[in-house]
Amino acid sequence: MRDTYLDYNRPAMTEEEAAAAADAVRSLWITRGPRVEAFEAALSQYFGGARVVALNSCTAALHLALIASGVGPGDEVVTTPLTFAASVNVILHVGATPVLADVDPNTGCIDPGAVRAAVTPRTRAVLPVDLAGHPADWDALAALAGEHGLTLVEDAAHAIATEYHERRIGSFPWMAAFSFYATKNLATGEGGALVVPDAAAEERLRVLGLHGMSKNAWTRYTQAGHWRYDIVEPGYKYNMTDVQAALGLVQLARLPALQARRAAIAARMNRAFGADPALQIPYVAPRVVPAWHLYAIRLVPGALTISRDQFIEKLRAANIGTAVHFIPISHMTYYRERFGWRPGMFPHADAYFEGEISLPLYPSMTDRDVDDVIEAVLGISERHRS
Repeated sequence: MRDTYLDYNRPAMTEEEAAAAADAVRSLWITRGPRVEAFEAALSQYFGGARVVALNSCTAALHLALIASGVGPGDEVVTTPLTFAASVNVILHVGATPVLADVDPNTGCIDPGAVRAAVTPRTRAVLPVDLAGHPADWDALAALAGEHGLTLVEDAAHAIATEYHERRIGSFPWMAAFSFYATKNLATGEGGALVVPDAAAEERLRVLGLHGMSKNAWTRYTQAGHWRYDIVEPGYKYNMTDVQAALGLVQLARLPALQARRAAIAARMNRAFGADPALQIPYVAPRVVPAWHLYAIRLVPGALTISRDQFIEKLRAANIGTAVHFIPISHMTYYRERFGWRPGMFPHADAYFEGEISLPLYPSMTDRDVDDVIEAVLGISERHRS
């Protein structure tokens, strides 16, 4: 057993990120400014020329995407029960009604067949989630959206480096929201970005993301700027800062190496756990390159004499940190009381949750760290077989 506790996750920060952030501070331009614009340009290139608006969170990006899509009171938005609260909360923030559709039992991503069954005349949009960095079934979802005239808004919080059918997530013709939270594959502490399909949407989202102002600080306070501005519609305080963007520029440059390390760790754990009859390794669909944001094993029902929760506690006792992704939305008090959702209504999401354990997976893990995780998981499994 390890002598020290292995954190479930750690940001992949180096002296290079520290120096970039310090340079931003020394420049005295610490809100949105030239580094944010450079970061947006770099992300645009990464996504194959897509239009990108950098924001302060993925939640902000999802909120603005729904507003830009015209979603509002009286509308329904179909999303997954197996996600973080933000995916549902933004639907409520625009005055619409969230409708849950069950997930694919292999990937945990929303099931297009369940989406089809959930569509009503009030449905305006579908908000799928690329769970753990594995993409949803975008071909089927795009076909369904086209058939019913629905808007697709992609929650790509886990999917900055995901590829689907030889295309990078973020390069498709619908809005996609990304997270740069501290634990994400590309981290700026807090932060996010929204990929938008056209110039008109991009311009409106830039305005909405900064109070509805006709000019941002960078265009007002430089020598070439002017103090006068207008408010063209009520907006939000959603802008990214140059300090965050400084981190993001370094992280984006390092992303290929960071992803290679994630993939190597995932491959080692797949080899180690793949032959264990009590463990199910993460499923990867054909023609998919997952981002490996999470490494989620699932316990085979009935294969062990202990529960998932007991397994986690034994890992904790072995100094291995873990998490669970996610407690289904349908289990949460607020949504249960408001919408009548309850455990059992979405059986595939419930089954995924009940067996899932997210193990440590991040680039700064050493080979010894990975060995410790493998040894602890296999040891617990072997000792508690049914």
